[in-house]
Amino acid sequence: MNKLQDHWPEPIVRVQDLSENCNLEIPNRYIKQPELRPSHEDEVDVNIPIIDMSGLNGDDKNAHLNILEQISIACREWGFFQVVNHGIAPELMDATRESWRDFFHLPMEDKEIYANSPKTYEGYGSRLGVAKGATLDWSDYYFLHYLPTCLKDFNKWPAKPQYCRDVINEYSKEIVKLSGRLMKILSLNLGLEEDILPTAFGGEDIGACLRVNFYPKCPQPDLTLGLSPHSDPGGLTLLLPDHQVPGLQVRRGDSWITVKPAKHAFIVNVGDQVQVLSNAIYKSVEHRVIVNSNRERLSLAFFYNPKSNIPIAPLKEIVSEDKPALYTPMTFDEYRLFIRTMGPRGKSHVDSLKSPS
Repeated sequence: MNKLQDHWPEPIVRVQDLSENCNLEIPNRYIKQPELRPSHEDEVDVNIPIIDMSGLNGDDKNAHLNILEQISIACREWGFFQVVNHGIAPELMDATRESWRDFFHLPMEDKEIYANSPKTYEGYGSRLGVAKGATLDWSDYYFLHYLPTCLKDFNKWPAKPQYCRDVINEYSKEIVKLSGRLMKILSLNLGLEEDILPTAFGGEDIGACLRVNFYPKCPQPDLTLGLSPHSDPGGLTLLLPDHQVPGLQVRRGDSWITVKPAKHAFIVNVGDQVQVLSNAIYKSVEHRVIVNSNRERLSLAFFYNPKSNIPIAPLKEIVSEDKPALYTPMTFDEYRLFIRTMGPRGKSHVDSLKSPS
């Protein structure tokens, strides 16, 4: 697993095409093993925490501390939370989401210009992992880089719809600001100076990328998943969900919670790199996506990642004789090869980093 392949192991089939032409049954390649299929029996009707960030803008110290405490509890006990009044304009959120919806409804020839390969994953894709004969997820996607600037290539961003590139650029700029703000809060909540965790990420020299997920209508949603269970390999993920169709499910013990998005909220989740840096004080949590027989769904996952070539290990400030480092160092470049090669595999990769006891 030293490098990524240049080509997919089999011809790529667009799930959107299948959705429009497969009538009443999905191909066997998308049917999950019975134990992996979604079941209403293991769902719990609660929601992840919703945190109002507006109190951080004033001078009320108690309001500040209360918000920090809410985020601390969410990162330690849930791994997921929603933020509202976060400072990003609702109009920008809506425009970005709808520009991508317009992209996925372009003629197929306009999208195939951007067809991706497993070498970088950049562009228009329909699978994760390169295992031949693997069971696939019911989704298409578009992946692009925003940071570092040396990887940012507008030619790999969609030229249609006409305003798409400008909207993506503005949206990404604002998400990076919000992600940096949250990283400082996570650092403070570890009892550290606010710059310790961001510095361990690489300071200003971080990675940031966007994956837009498109989940077409599925005639047999009980047999498949839009995205298989996994924890995110990066640092923080900020998800702009579909504002009309739920689908994200978060593991809570032995159950799955279907997230109910708040209006103009971002869903924030801790990634594996933050779990490692915090020595498992903060938890990355498995999540998956279910699909719908009546309605398509679209979401935007923005990944805020460490600089790709620096070793990530538990912060020395929180490691002690009583609380030794739980993980061995690994660069993010090395780490993300796993999911890009093997596809989503629960939390098996971060667990494999644990130091021998």
